[in-house]
Amino acid sequence: MQISDTIKYVGVNDHDIDLFEGQYVVPLGMAYNSYVITDAKTAVMDTVDARFFDPWAANVKAVLGDKAPDYLVVHHMEPDHSACIAKFLALYPETKVVSSAQAFKFMGQFFGQDFADRRVVVKEGDVLDLGTHKLTFVAAPMVHWPEVLVSYDSADKVLFSADGFGKFGANDVEDPEGWDCEARRYYIGIVGKYGAQTQALLKKAAGLDIQTVCPLHGPVLKGEEIAHAVKQYLTWSSYSVESPGVCVAYTSVYGHTKEAALLLKEELLKKGCPKVAIADLARDDMPETVEDAFRYGKLVLCTTTYNNGIFPWMKTFIDHLTERNYQNRTVAFVENGTWAPTAAKNMRALFEAAGAKDITFAQTTVTIRSALDEASRAQIAALAAELA
Repeated sequence: MQISDTIKYVGVNDHDIDLFEGQYVVPLGMAYNSYVITDAKTAVMDTVDARFFDPWAANVKAVLGDKAPDYLVVHHMEPDHSACIAKFLALYPETKVVSSAQAFKFMGQFFGQDFADRRVVVKEGDVLDLGTHKLTFVAAPMVHWPEVLVSYDSADKVLFSADGFGKFGANDVEDPEGWDCEARRYYIGIVGKYGAQTQALLKKAAGLDIQTVCPLHGPVLKGEEIAHAVKQYLTWSSYSVESPGVCVAYTSVYGHTKEAALLLKEELLKKGCPKVAIADLARDDMPETVEDAFRYGKLVLCTTTYNNGIFPWMKTFIDHLTERNYQNRTVAFVENGTWAPTAAKNMRALFEAAGAKDITFAQTTVTIRSALDEASRAQIAALAAELA
């Protein structure tokens, strides 16, 4: 792929991966992006996952021929982007490696060497002069590792954005949902905890004339795609509500709590709620449900009392939310318990113990004793009215 006359895409697509980072289902595969800048001096921008060294190195050679690159620029040390550093530098012994001081520390940890004899340490504001292309580095700590840099090429007005603006999915597979869905799930799952740091990076980037964004995952963005992606990132990183609607997440042992959740969905739709996303936390993709909880402004958690606490999958789900700074939302509870229902109290306590900010708890709590009855059905109707 040609980004410009002198910037080429040399990344790879992974169609074999089942779980990205050992936890995210990626049915459309994954892309590991890398780029080559050809100028008076040449630079390779990042490497790829260890399993793809050979095709990636072949892509680089296809651009450079027999010429060795002058620089390998490392924006981010997570192994899906850095695993090939040592092999690449062994292949090209004259190439210098450019990265942050902390990244070189991580190289020592990953590879047993920090390439002291050929490293170029850069920080915020430093410039790598390739000739016509001049790369200005911008620090992006905790988006989403502490060593991260992004770089801006003033010649072609390209932002090399590291994991920023990335998404799940291989680049040679058409995503039927478009960019937003898998970019949202990627951002919230992987970067979501670091909203303040993402906002700080967006503020720095706002002063640049960016015509192309080259992320380390997902498609290259241009024109209106950039404006849309920035708008979405501003929403996601500020923990604002993206879409009107309700996310209903439930666990159910014998089906009674599931029945209540489905009844609540029905009541919400009757009362005009524009969208109700519902998920069984034990069976559906939990990161997808985490995404929905952040996308919509209202969340209903339905679970059974279990060992005087809550069902394990529900506790895990709440942990996923609070670990990512879940805030600015309305949360409601539906609890079930045959002899001593305490799930609502215990769920609320998890949010409070985590210090979740600006959470409004619904006035109506639904309590089911074993199975739905007239009283609990009335409570569901009241909760639907309150949320709608």
